[in-house]
Amino acid sequence: MSRPILYTCAGSRGLRATWAAEEAGVDIDLKVLPFPPRYLAPEYLEINPLGTVPMFVDGDARMTESCAIAHYLATRSGITDLAIAPGEPDYAEYCDYTYHADATITFPQTVYMRFAIFEKEKGFAEAGEAYAKWFHKRLVKVEQRIEGREFLCADRFTVADICVGYALVLASKVGLDEGVPQVLKDYRSRLMKREAYERAVAREEEGVKALNTAG
Repeated sequence: MSRPILYTCAGSRGLRATWAAEEAGVDIDLKVLPFPPRYLAPEYLEINPLGTVPMFVDGDARMTESCAIAHYLATRSGITDLAIAPGEPDYAEYCDYTYHADATITFPQTVYMRFAIFEKEKGFAEAGEAYAKWFHKRLVKVEQRIEGREFLCADRFTVADICVGYALVLASKVGLDEGVPQVLKDYRSRLMKREAYERAVAREEEGVKALNTAG
């Protein structure tokens, strides 16, 4: 059986999937694309008509949601410690924070990036900054949850930490860190010291180097 394939751009939401694969020990074929792939790798549209990353292919399975891919990788061969099973303490919280990560936290980040960074010259920077404030206000739920805890759920590292942690990593990279509470910065630092996270970042960086060499 062929290895699962992950199409991504380095540092994108696909890092959740790269990271999850490293944590779960799933051997994936990592395909790093230039950003934005819909313009710089138009052939990618034949694989994913949305033109977005990540795109995960595992046999007949086709997935495009980073948090869903991370959960899938953690449970692909059965429930592991990276996920929380129904009936287990914090199962509801695990589901909630895994979805909260993208729907509530990463969403305003992406709007901020589009209007205040990528398309700033179009005159929408003020709208982008408004979404930056939205992002910072929406951190309160995670801030209160992580206070006094090492991880979000069940006293162990799970996919929920990967999904929320990525949003905090992204904040540090795109100029949104000033409004991130210190307790979340400390939480992020703990996550970024994990060997699987470091391996995931290194794999994506190697993919970028290979891409630049080929280009």
